[in-house]
Amino acid sequence: MNPLTAALVQQSNNADVKHNFAKSIKGIKEAAQKGAKLVVLQELHHSLYFCQTEDVSQFDLAETIPGPSTNTLGELAKNLNIVIVASLFEKRAAGLYHNTAVVIDADGSIAGKYRKMHIPDDPGFYEKFYFTPGDMGFEPIQTQVGKLGVLVCWDQWFPEAARLMAMAGAEILIYPTAIGWDPNDDEAEQKRQLDAWVISQRAHAVANGVPVISCNRTGHEADPSEQSKGILFWGNSFMTGSQGEILAHANESEEEILIAELDLTRSEQVRRIWPYLRDRRIDHYADLLKLYRD
Repeated sequence: MNPLTAALVQQSNNADVKHNFAKSIKGIKEAAQKGAKLVVLQELHHSLYFCQTEDVSQFDLAETIPGPSTNTLGELAKNLNIVIVASLFEKRAAGLYHNTAVVIDADGSIAGKYRKMHIPDDPGFYEKFYFTPGDMGFEPIQTQVGKLGVLVCWDQWFPEAARLMAMAGAEILIYPTAIGWDPNDDEAEQKRQLDAWVISQRAHAVANGVPVISCNRTGHEADPSEQSKGILFWGNSFMTGSQGEILAHANESEEEILIAELDLTRSEQVRRIWPYLRDRRIDHYADLLKLYRD
């Protein structure tokens, strides 16, 4: 399908998971009305970003895949004839949970899923308490609109993840995300962080010759423990072409449905003039398997 009309739903959340999910569904429907055939939702779009604290009661938010959310999204995808990328807190078994992106194909079936591989553990982002690292590797998911390389948030900082998805045939890199500022950060630091985030993902597009979709949340979410000032999610969701060019860019503080046309055939032309895959020196990359070269 080329060009592919893609959309993402940037939204703010509150403690009412039904309200948040209804907002996501409304955004999906609006995107489809505008012609989108692929719609991406932000990381953990059902709830507040609960990883600001370590609280065992938050495991009650998790659900199975398949489960209630994928059933609802499956019906929606089939009725609208679109592909949906959703981010869920997956309950795999008692005591075993993942941060999982699930891809719903246009016929309503589950095309595949990706379990977040890189799990942060930083002040305000205590994800290792909640999420077991993924065990499915970096495998693109085939859908009716193309082969999708779905990754999640912290994965977006790792060039290895993007490269492995591209090497396996991903036609688009997709990042559901929940990232923001510490409200104590000054304006200069906020700009540095945001610039680094955008640059790193645009670089994945350039280095691999594929479009990128990055869907972040927006709004301030308080720290339930009151030990910090919470997180100010910085929005700025965007889509790029296969040379890293910005095709659409949301603002930092407003809910927004972003639409762009992705030219998937350009990737081959770009790779012909910038043949990074051809010139990779895999015979000298063995040290990449080390954590660090002492």
